[in-house]
Amino acid sequence: MIKLEFRFSAAGDSSILMELDVGIDEVTNKRIINLSNLIANEAEEGFGEVIIGYRSLLVQYNPLRLSYRQAIEKLKRLEITKDNSCYEKRRHIEIPVLYGGEQGPDLESVAIHNNLSPKEVISIHSGACYLVYFLGFTPGYPFMGGMSKRIATPRLESPRISIPPGSVGIANNQTGIYPVESPGGWRLIGQTPIRLYDSQANQPFLLHAGNNVTFKEIQIDEFKEIKKQVEYGDYIPMIKVENNNSIGTSSKRGGINNF
Repeated sequence: MIKLEFRFSAAGDSSILMELDVGIDEVTNKRIINLSNLIANEAEEGFGEVIIGYRSLLVQYNPLRLSYRQAIEKLKRLEITKDNSCYEKRRHIEIPVLYGGEQGPDLESVAIHNNLSPKEVISIHSGACYLVYFLGFTPGYPFMGGMSKRIATPRLESPRISIPPGSVGIANNQTGIYPVESPGGWRLIGQTPIRLYDSQANQPFLLHAGNNVTFKEIQIDEFKEIKKQVEYGDYIPMIKVENNNSIGTSSKRGGINNF
């Protein structure tokens, strides 16, 4: 299999856009994340923040230390580094969700659009494993792949002005979670009581590019109980760390500050 090379272009006077002419898939995502981590370790060499996309990287560099051409040459050398350790471990996070009702006002319309029952939509949505490709739109908003085409539904024709934090939505063949209150046009099928973004935490984001996510259906009593625990700072999400180089997996519980 031929390994495609990145296309480089200037993005302002201190950033470089690196793009791959490929589709959206897990192999490309691993390559993007691996390179992102390698670049992040090169801060002393003149590189700064790295922003991840589906098949691209936006790399900031210090033009007082590196010329545009020098930065590109360094990035090319990093890209051929035979180092897979940056993505040996993958985090798997379980997200509890209360589907339907006030928390998921569009569950019925998603079901009707796909000739399914609401229960079938819930079963399909909560039965898949999703890959976080990158964060964007609002702080901590995960763009995830892996949703079944059986529940794919177009965005709303008119976006909502305000969507509560934790709302779980569907737009075409993607699913996502609104970490903070914001406008949005995704169809809301449920809500999680846990926080994906906490500006006061040492590690403000629960999810990161390369993470795997599964959704667990919960009922209203459990939703209220978890929400109360979150408000008091007592809730600990289920996080499993998988090592690709070992046979087994290890399970850990930890909040945003722990991972």
